[in-house]
Amino acid sequence: MATKTFGERLHHAVAERGPLCVGIDPHASLLSDWGLPDTVAGLESFAFTVVEALADRVAVLKPQSAFFERFGSRGIHVLESTIRQSREAGALILLDVKRGDIGSTMAAYASAYLDPSSPMSVDAITVSPYLGVGSLRPAFDLAAANGAGVFVLALTSNPEGPAVQHAVTADGRTVAQTVIDEISQVNAGADPLGSLGLVVGATIGDSGHDLSKVNGPLLAPGLGAQGGTPEQLRTIFGESLQNVLPSYSREVLGAGPDVTALRSATQRAAHACRAALG
Repeated sequence: MATKTFGERLHHAVAERGPLCVGIDPHASLLSDWGLPDTVAGLESFAFTVVEALADRVAVLKPQSAFFERFGSRGIHVLESTIRQSREAGALILLDVKRGDIGSTMAAYASAYLDPSSPMSVDAITVSPYLGVGSLRPAFDLAAANGAGVFVLALTSNPEGPAVQHAVTADGRTVAQTVIDEISQVNAGADPLGSLGLVVGATIGDSGHDLSKVNGPLLAPGLGAQGGTPEQLRTIFGESLQNVLPSYSREVLGAGPDVTALRSATQRAAHACRAALG
């Protein structure tokens, strides 16, 4: 069992490197913008350049698994190398996989990403709760056993999200609030931070949901090119602002492939987030 929980390790990383997560999203248009072919070689060059530029200076790197998976086994090999190199440089790795299933299948997903013996073992993953938060228990349990983390989708920025997330349940709470409350219960009493987090989009505005008792990290994707601004975080998160992990992707990645330019874009984003989060 890990000597420190993910919540402890994330708290330390943010204190040391600042509150910032940067995505590694090698989709075809970004490869093209970088002058790279839409091939495994282009994927590898993109991912390894981001690691070289940022893995020794940001708290969290967030590879989007789908953009590696689309190249099959060779893409997965690049993902494994990206994870390994990022970890060696000191960044925490949040793998954006958004898995969600039941029983033995969920347990297998958990083992793939949260078991230290797996070649794709990471510090944390994203998951979907829409088969019920209880269906995610295998991931929660394995994460706890290995000092890893899990980020559960709660309030997303896509226009289709509110139809499900804002639907009202029999007890009067929204579906999203029931997810928030269940994660809050698991994190209760954790110090300095729980290891179960929530994903809350940076463009949702004041949704009327109560995040004050989560006591875990609040990943806020959608900053920069997707329209979110650091200043909007105050409206969304209120008194939970200290637990927010702002996440940038295209706004930073668009500065590549020059390593210095990537670092400068990251520094600007980090400065803006520090100012907004206080």
